[in-house]
Amino acid sequence: MSVRSLARLTGILAILLAGQAQAEIVIGVAGPMSGQFAAFGEQMRAGAELAAADINADGGINGEKIVLRIADDKCTEEEALALANQFVGMGARFVVGHVCFNASIAASRVYADKEIIQISPATTNNAYTDERPGPGIFRIARRDDGQGVTAGEFMAREFADKRIAIVHDGSVYGKGLADAARTAMKAAGKSEELYESYEPGRNDYSVLVSMLNQEGVEAVFIGGYHAEAAVIRRQMSERGLEDAVVMGGDALMAAEFGVIAGKAAEGTLIVLPADPIRNSAAVPVVARLQQEGRTAEGYTLHTYAALETISQAARKAGSTEFQAIVEAMNGTTFDTVLGEFTFDDKGDSTRDGYAVYRWADGRAVPE
Repeated sequence: MSVRSLARLTGILAILLAGQAQAEIVIGVAGPMSGQFAAFGEQMRAGAELAAADINADGGINGEKIVLRIADDKCTEEEALALANQFVGMGARFVVGHVCFNASIAASRVYADKEIIQISPATTNNAYTDERPGPGIFRIARRDDGQGVTAGEFMAREFADKRIAIVHDGSVYGKGLADAARTAMKAAGKSEELYESYEPGRNDYSVLVSMLNQEGVEAVFIGGYHAEAAVIRRQMSERGLEDAVVMGGDALMAAEFGVIAGKAAEGTLIVLPADPIRNSAAVPVVARLQQEGRTAEGYTLHTYAALETISQAARKAGSTEFQAIVEAMNGTTFDTVLGEFTFDDKGDSTRDGYAVYRWADGRAVPE
């Protein structure tokens, strides 16, 4: 070999070695960063950015640094599909997302086909894992059926002598949650006085509130999202139903709920997964979020835990190859900011179930 050829080969090897030393693991983070559900996207951003910084400070994943690609899926199927294909083009090996069930389910088909690990911190719709398109689809969020059962049993027990209404926004999330609560409540021997739907996206629900008034309702379960629920809660307070109890699902736990509902938000009951902030592992993470002017509300810690899960699975596997990660995901007890959990055969986490909390000064406190 000539000196010139040897020098050229040495240069090529140096470039390759430098590339290996600077190797990166691309993780897509997909959620609603704009529009009606932007609060949830910002929660994901906060959790993902802090987790990536912590993992990278600890040496990254098997010596490789995490690079986040945060994108707005607008909570739509079309945008989620476009983003999923963009993540494929970026060489993403993992995706943390999405929030809305339609976005998660649509994108999951792309991820399954391209052997990308998807972990949703927020999608609760049962179909996400009931119709799982491949072994690399997981979720940390709890399922809607468990959430609805918790709500229905609570209402039957605590509101046994009250007149109850169940209302929903007609969405798969909202109606599914309302129906699950209704079924569980009836199974426990309690029936509602009113079951009604409302149109999402409006700023006035006075007609619905009038119906609640006419029925003499003392407790209302709202199957829907925080913005509309906040308007309903505020207008109930303004129209003689200030003493009625309002209850809803995890989608109500957003700071904007308190902004829109004002003082009427106080005392609202919300069904949430067991409070992760109460875990000792969450204390330093919550403190650092607060130092950055962020909070640990909603899906923030769930997203942080999703990145912890990826890191721990990859370290156990010694690889980021798809099959190795799938095997590690299925055979590991993860120690995260949410506590310890595993994944079952469907890809659902085995975390503690739901509990009922009360809105107090923008925080969820155990009921």
